[in-house]
Amino acid sequence: MIIIPVKEGENIDRALKRFKRKFEKTGAMRALRAGQRYTKPSVRRREEKLKAIYIQQLRQAEQG
Repeated sequence: MIIIPVKEGENIDRALKRFKRKFEKTGAMRALRAGQRYTKPSVRRREEKLKAIYIQQLRQAEQG
């Protein structure tokens, strides 16, 4: 459960923005959306592999 302490005299919009940011970091919506559709394990592995290659290329470009 996400708890956002609202300070005395704090604008409610600011507190709502903090709540939304914290909620986004938990990844709850991403997990819900991912659970709505089935992804074959082979497709999931392929996506992970492509992402790893992409990140590795970025790191190599950063170093060299």
